[in-house]
Amino acid sequence: MSPHPLQRLQSPSRSFSLLLHVLGTLSFGYNFYFLTIWDTPFNDAYGWHFQFLTIIGLLGALLAFVLGILADLTLSRSLFAAKNMVSVLATPLEVVVALLYWGLSFIDPKLVFDGEFTMPLHVDLGFHMLPAVFLTLDLVLLSPPWTIPVYGVMTLSTALAFMYWYWIELCFTKNGWYPYPLFELLTTPQRILLFSFSALLSTASSVMLRKVYGLLNGYEASREQRLKQREKVQ
Repeated sequence: MSPHPLQRLQSPSRSFSLLLHVLGTLSFGYNFYFLTIWDTPFNDAYGWHFQFLTIIGLLGALLAFVLGILADLTLSRSLFAAKNMVSVLATPLEVVVALLYWGLSFIDPKLVFDGEFTMPLHVDLGFHMLPAVFLTLDLVLLSPPWTIPVYGVMTLSTALAFMYWYWIELCFTKNGWYPYPLFELLTTPQRILLFSFSALLSTASSVMLRKVYGLLNGYEASREQRLKQREKVQ
């Protein structure tokens, strides 16, 4: 099966593509297993650990890589396309998670995590760094270029950001506390600004990833591909 003209390596395939997707799935799966044995109040709380944007993003990463494995084993273009559709949302989200988590942790770790609970460094990296690394490698090496326009990404990012806000407020009404200590410190207008900033950061992340893809795989070819895609739509 011939890859997309701008795609650097063969995918779906039973070689490097399968190896990367298996390694990523094992990493993400271990993180979910860790949550089941980690003794915290979130295990019994409404919303479980899915109160955290980190875990929602991790679920998206796991789904994308499981689809990637299935596509590699079956050489199915439909499963490959499904993997890429999930990655369009999961990859920028995981980059944002990494940037926000490590940036806020540098300022004050208590803004993002209750100091009462600790996790090993390799688990911390597994939650807040490796998903972004695996998904970015998948994007750059094993995927065709994204054709979704920037305004589409911004619309999706804004909708998802405020859906997440609604979700954590619902969890707050059930549990009486927020998953991130930072939310306890903010007023409602400040939370609006925070989620708006997160949506903009997700959009910027998508633009940055697209530029990285173009830098490694060809700006001109990527531009021509987008023009051809628009012509087909018209």
